[in-house]
Amino acid sequence: MEPDRENTRYGCPASATLSAMNHVEEFLQYLQVERRLSAHTFDAYRRDLEALRDWARARGVDDLAMLQNEQLREFIASEHRRGLSPKSLQRRLSACRSFFAWMLKHARMAASPAAGLRAPKAPRKLPQVLDVDEAVQLVEVATDAPLGRRDRALLELFYSSGLRLSELCGLRWNDFEFDAGMMTVLGKGNKQRQVPVGSHARKALSEWREEHHPDANSLVFPGRGGGPLSQRAVQIRVKQLALRQGLYKNVHPHMLRHSFASHVLESSGDLRGVQELLGHSDISTTQIYTHLDFQHLARVYDAAHPRARRRRGKEADKS
Repeated sequence: MEPDRENTRYGCPASATLSAMNHVEEFLQYLQVERRLSAHTFDAYRRDLEALRDWARARGVDDLAMLQNEQLREFIASEHRRGLSPKSLQRRLSACRSFFAWMLKHARMAASPAAGLRAPKAPRKLPQVLDVDEAVQLVEVATDAPLGRRDRALLELFYSSGLRLSELCGLRWNDFEFDAGMMTVLGKGNKQRQVPVGSHARKALSEWREEHHPDANSLVFPGRGGGPLSQRAVQIRVKQLALRQGLYKNVHPHMLRHSFASHVLESSGDLRGVQELLGHSDISTTQIYTHLDFQHLARVYDAAHPRARRRRGKEADKS
């Protein structure tokens, strides 16, 4: 009899039956090997599915293929009672949906127990951003300070191109096409995208490169041991530089990404373009910046419209 190829794909012995296999571990291997998820996303999937597996085993269900809709609903409800936030519950249920969709695709079960289930709605928290003046104030750090050219290049690149922290730390000099004003970025899920690099960022990068004469394949921002500058080191440095520049907000690298997206959308109104620049796979992730734009418009209206000013004046008189 020919070995079951599906059983042996991830190193399981051909003699193992589907019902005896550990479905969660096989699914996680699929995410890691074929989907090539980032370590952060993979760990989130693993924690969520292990929580489901542990909950089911405690109730005598050893094979998640046997789980019913009512049981999965009870699992989500128990996690809610345990104190998980709506956002965490949404992520947990999303991991379950992906797992059971994979099970269906590979004929491990007849129907998904996640069908029709919804997690509680989480209040939408808008990202904090710098205004344009604050962003310019931050990136214009003195280049004659120790590591000043590196810091200027790092901040200008964050704000110029809206990079994720992991994307910036992994950059190499041969990722840039300076004449074209573009660079290639390796984003989430090892997806590559082309991102423009503004003139101020190109100038800062050129000055930084001239200072330490790197090879083409060298890291743009190396750490002390020769490897990439750690993400934690960048976070700490950005916070220090913000304080040095007189900004007393909780400034972090992702705030610069948010600021980039908000400022580009505010100027262009091109949501699809901002989606491509940020590397978002789903435009609903990008749409949060439209809410920031509406907030800005509301402030402009309240400050400028005669009827808005009159209403505030009357309210002040009543008080």
